[in-house]
Amino acid sequence: MIRALLAGRRWTSLRLRLLMVFCLVALTAAVSAPGIAYWLNREAVLTRVQDAALGDFRQEMQNRAAALPADPTAEELQRTAELMAGSSPGYSVLLVQVGKDNRQIFGAAGPDSFGLANVPKSLQNAVNDRQKTTAANDSEYHVYWQRTKPHGNPYLVGGTRIVGGGLTGYMYKSLAQERDDLNALGWSLTIATGLALLGSALLAQAAARTVLKPVQRLGDAARRLGEGELDHRLDVSGTDELADLSHTFNKTAEALEKKVADMSAREEASRRFVADMSHELRTPLTALTAVAEVLEEEVEDLDPMIAPAVALVVSETRRLNILVENLMEVTRFDAGTAKLVLDDVNVADQVTACIDARAWLDAVELDAERGIVVRLDPRRLDVILANLIGNALKHGGSPVRVSVTVEGEWLVIAVQDNGPGIPEEVLPHVFDRFYKASASRPKSDGSGLGLSIAVENAHIHGGDITAANVAGGGALFTLRLPVDVGKVIAGDEGA
Repeated sequence: MIRALLAGRRWTSLRLRLLMVFCLVALTAAVSAPGIAYWLNREAVLTRVQDAALGDFRQEMQNRAAALPADPTAEELQRTAELMAGSSPGYSVLLVQVGKDNRQIFGAAGPDSFGLANVPKSLQNAVNDRQKTTAANDSEYHVYWQRTKPHGNPYLVGGTRIVGGGLTGYMYKSLAQERDDLNALGWSLTIATGLALLGSALLAQAAARTVLKPVQRLGDAARRLGEGELDHRLDVSGTDELADLSHTFNKTAEALEKKVADMSAREEASRRFVADMSHELRTPLTALTAVAEVLEEEVEDLDPMIAPAVALVVSETRRLNILVENLMEVTRFDAGTAKLVLDDVNVADQVTACIDARAWLDAVELDAERGIVVRLDPRRLDVILANLIGNALKHGGSPVRVSVTVEGEWLVIAVQDNGPGIPEEVLPHVFDRFYKASASRPKSDGSGLGLSIAVENAHIHGGDITAANVAGGGALFTLRLPVDVGKVIAGDEGA
């Protein structure tokens, strides 16, 4: 469940980072404050218990142990130990005396079983270490202590020796009660830390929702604006920085909507102008074409001085007629009124017919397998082939090689010329309208619309055309069209 929750939320999201920062700050505060409090309380409790026990033990050693004779008996040591343990605040007492025969005599009493083996060697050595008396040190022996944990239970062990070489005394106090009290305090502080962390997480969530909700709304509005909903606006409330940002967004969206509307209006007016101009030119062009055809038939009978002018008029009239037809075709693509008329087409026959109709048979090498039948618009395929092959012959030179293959669900037609290839800086622009590769030839027979019309016809089929240079020389244009355009178009409409 946690994995699914984290998978649905990016680690880079602002909400998650804000939540983590809140939690880290709260965790640091919640852990450091109770930790310091626990450490201070622990030291205070242990110091208080330790000072009380060691102070009482020192006093008892001065009052009772120092009153024993120089060579006490075992009974005297035992009775003194019992008196000291009986008056102590809960610690055991061990008294050790070395007799004249160097035999140790012990006296032990108290709530815990306590022997010399329970005293660490380092503490015994410190207790028995006789120091020189100086102005700063007026005693040969001092009280030493150490905390131990035999069998995991905490104990305070202290010891000292009577001045003058008398007996040695040790006290042994259990710290189990203090440990339990400190553990209870630690659990209480842990629970408080957990509650503080939970509260900080809830507070961080509430703060993140309050702070980031306007940011989320702004992001959604920007996304909708990017998807084309230019009339979308934000509801602005408050006077903080986010409200100013929302005001700025609304103003920007309003300016963008106005600019896009102006551009669309200008584009529509320009498109309408081109369409109207093309339609208006068709009538006089029809008449001019008829006259040009008549003049072309009579050109051999004309005066030699007039014949070149007549040939130029005929050529330019045809070129103008092609330009008008291309402009009308481009206008239909821009207006979205271009439609497909699908039919089953034998590709090899279609390519052969295109080449034959334009008298290119001697300049084109065709490599097409017979029997490849696809469903597409034959007229638009003819336009594509005429533009690609004509462009290859015009700019690349013959022979032009045309190959037809089927790759899966795609029909692939490759047109390769025998020229020097396309300059690298020209390749990205070969399908741009009115783009001509050679600026030194502004008066070209082409209109600069042929390849752009070809690629638009490929796109309306759901295909594409790419241009590249061949390693051995020459340019290669590759046309890719679906084998069944009807299925592709139906799938796009359903999506």
